[in-house]
Amino acid sequence: MLKNKFKLILILITILIIAPLIIFFIKGMNQKIEYKNDQYGFIFSLPKSWKGYSIVFDNWQGYSIENGNNKFVEEGIIILIRHPEWSLSEPRQDIPIMIFTIEQWNMLQGDKFHIGAAPVGPSELGRNNKYVFALPARYNYAFLKGYEEVEKILKENPLKPFDVK
Repeated sequence: MLKNKFKLILILITILIIAPLIIFFIKGMNQKIEYKNDQYGFIFSLPKSWKGYSIVFDNWQGYSIENGNNKFVEEGIIILIRHPEWSLSEPRQDIPIMIFTIEQWNMLQGDKFHIGAAPVGPSELGRNNKYVFALPARYNYAFLKGYEEVEKILKENPLKPFDVK
């Protein structure tokens, strides 16, 4: 009887020591890297393989649809999250995040202007109190190395907006 109690105590102690180590190891494997942008108000989660990523700022431009004049009328920022293995000789697929004010987004949705030649517009990733975050239409049309990984990342809804002042 004492021998059985001793075995049970030994098993419980082993479980109490090993279980947290296993949980810690599993969590470490699934840990994400976060890019936080306080200016526009969002956090973007990336897999650990993107450690060392860089941020590139670019611009989008919107053109009038009225009277077929194709006149420049709006502009905004695109934030490109760039894979650490990206190089000039072997570019990889960026994760582009277009930034619109809510007014710009509403104008775009109301066909007051267009962006690019695609027959569809950008798709919304999220929004906060001031901005709408969107993925450009045909962002991956070149099928650069890593485009499948970017598609997988985007399916996990990695953008988490928060309100800004």
